Amino acid sequence: MPIFQKTSQPDHSVDFANLPRHVAIIMDGNGRWAKKRGLPRTAGHAAGAETFRTIATYCKEIGLDYLTVYAFSTENWKRPQDEVNAIMGLLKKYLLESIEKMERDRVKMAFFGDLSPLTPELRALCQRTQEISKNYEGCQVNICLNYGGRDEITRAVRGIAADWLKEGRDPASITEQDITSRLFSAGVPDPDLIIRPSGEIRTSNFLLWQSAYSEYYFTDVLWPDFTKEELIKAIGAFQKRSRRFGGV
Repeated sequence: MPIFQKTSQPDHSVDFANLPRHVAIIMDGNGRWAKKRGLPRTAGHAAGAETFRTIATYCKEIGLDYLTVYAFSTENWKRPQDEVNAIMGLLKKYLLESIEKMERDRVKMAFFGDLSPLTPELRALCQRTQEISKNYEGCQVNICLNYGGRDEITRAVRGIAADWLKEGRDPASITEQDITSRLFSAGVPDPDLIIRPSGEIRTSNFLLWQSAYSEYYFTDVLWPDFTKEELIKAIGAFQKRSRRFGGV
C-alpha cells in the first residue's frame, strides 16, 4: 500500500496518485506572525522552521519527488544582524538534527545558492548533508540558501561566456539547455507548483528561469500557520488547472 494512503487526509478530492512532481514554497510571513503575537521576529523564524520540518516530512510521506523552499535570499543579508544570526543558527540546528536522522528518514537534501558567504562550519554541514544523502532515493528537499534567481542566471551566463570564449565557439549557438545545465537546480525538473503564503503576490526573485510554466498558488496564511491541510488545498487547486505550456 502506498505510504500516502496510511496518512489521514483532510481532502479526499485530491488525487494522491497524480501529485505534482515538484512543489516549491516561498516561506514567507515569519516576521508578521511574530509581530501579531507581540514576539520578536526571531520567534517567528523559529516557528517557521518547525513548519518547514512538518511540511518536508509530509511531502515525503505522500510521495512528492521534490520540494524546494526559499530559506534565505541574496537580499536577506540586509536584515538586522541579530535576525540573520538567528536564521543561520536555526539552519545549523536543523542540519545537525537532520544528519543524526538521515539514515533513518533517507530524505535527500541539496542546496541551491552561493554558500561561500556562510561560516566554514555551516558550509561544512551543508556539504556533509548533501554527501550523506546523495545516494538516497525518494523525496529530495532543496533548500535555497543565499539564493536569488537573477544571481543564478547571471552566474550561468558568465560560466557559458567564459567557456565559449576559451573554446572560440559562436555565442549564437547557446541554447536554453546550456543555461539550464549551469543553474544550481541542474538535473532537477522545473517546479510544477509554487506556493506563496502570507498574502504577498510576487515571485521575489525565486526560481525565475525554472518557473516559466509553473502554476502559482497564493494564500493569506502566514508560513508558521501553514499546515498539511493548506498544502493539500494548494495541490487540489493545482490539479483543477489545465496546463497547456503555451499550446491550446
